[in-house]
Amino acid sequence: MASLCDIVPPGVVTGDDLLTLLEHARANGYAIPAVNCTSSSSANSVLEAARKANSPIIIQVSNGGGAFLCGKGLKLSESATIGSVALAMHVRSVAKYYGIPVVLHSDHCAKKLLPWFDGMLKADEEFYAKYGEPLFSSHMLDLSEEPDDENIAICVEYFKRMAPMKIWLEMEIGITGGEEDGVNNENVDPEKLYTSPEQVWSVYQALSGIGDMFSIAAAFGNVHGVYKPGNVCLSPERLGKHQAYAKEKLGCANDKPIYLVMHGGSGSTDDEIKTAVTNGVVKMNIDTDTQWAYWDGLRAFEKEKHDFLQAQIGNPTGADKPNKKFYDPRVWLRKAEEAMAARVMVSCEKLGSTGTYKVSEEPGAAQIGEPKKGVNPAVLVAAGAIIGSAATLLMKVVSK
Repeated sequence: MASLCDIVPPGVVTGDDLLTLLEHARANGYAIPAVNCTSSSSANSVLEAARKANSPIIIQVSNGGGAFLCGKGLKLSESATIGSVALAMHVRSVAKYYGIPVVLHSDHCAKKLLPWFDGMLKADEEFYAKYGEPLFSSHMLDLSEEPDDENIAICVEYFKRMAPMKIWLEMEIGITGGEEDGVNNENVDPEKLYTSPEQVWSVYQALSGIGDMFSIAAAFGNVHGVYKPGNVCLSPERLGKHQAYAKEKLGCANDKPIYLVMHGGSGSTDDEIKTAVTNGVVKMNIDTDTQWAYWDGLRAFEKEKHDFLQAQIGNPTGADKPNKKFYDPRVWLRKAEEAMAARVMVSCEKLGSTGTYKVSEEPGAAQIGEPKKGVNPAVLVAAGAIIGSAATLLMKVVSK
């Protein structure tokens, strides 16, 4: 198979380039770390790690992360959208300079957070109309708390809107336990933590009639957060059953016809991660472990330099000695970045993405908009939406 650096460009990737990237991951048995970022500092840490690891990377933002990026001093209903778009623009400004492929993704969006999702899609449509590609590479809808029929139906409607712009859709069926970003599933029925092959197939049937750029986060006992070994029972082998079921239904030669995603991976054993990737997981979310790493870098610095951080002037080397070079945010934030970057590199190694992409030597450039020639993209979006609706109607007629 062709080298990844020969078929996928560096910088933010969207559309066909994103599909090529994820297909390469699935075919070659590795997954890409997807790291939640809440600032330009944490995003830069992730980019640095990917460059050092010679790996593609996914930078993702949650609703709460977007609101934090906007600034907690602002109490706006659209804060999460504003902050998420701001992160996307930052990453687009610097990603290509790092010389590796970067996927811009938005994380869990529950039903109550759909206004945030709508705001990001509006930004995508405006960017697409000007430049021929969406602002983000992909978005996730997490309607797993809703009945399956409603979950899938809402995903279908949004996917019709996304497909003409070639935006990837990630959806979740079956619930990830634990708590994250204000969604608490700590007391959920344990049976709902394990998705069935029939549920996964229902999603595939509904979405594949619209496009092929989608992935499924199927639950196999996953829990957000980190817990003592033995407290969480993961069954990644179940993912293989989903693939086998779909292969049989499709009558295809591909042993892994579905793109799968792993959530709640913090604290997972290496064998559990390897089994998940072997069964078609192409993306694994990383948040809790990198949050700790970021803090731990700062904690270690404060412990080492404690006596230099108690006043602006005066330290063990002299009562009149200045401490600016210790309390300057660029110093201690850098320690946090270094620790987070090191932890992201561990995830690259565990997921097998290390060394899959030779860092590009081509000059970097911002990817914040270059008008494309040809047919007006807005016309293509409208045409695609019409085609998507027609395809759905045809499927309903045929199924009767």
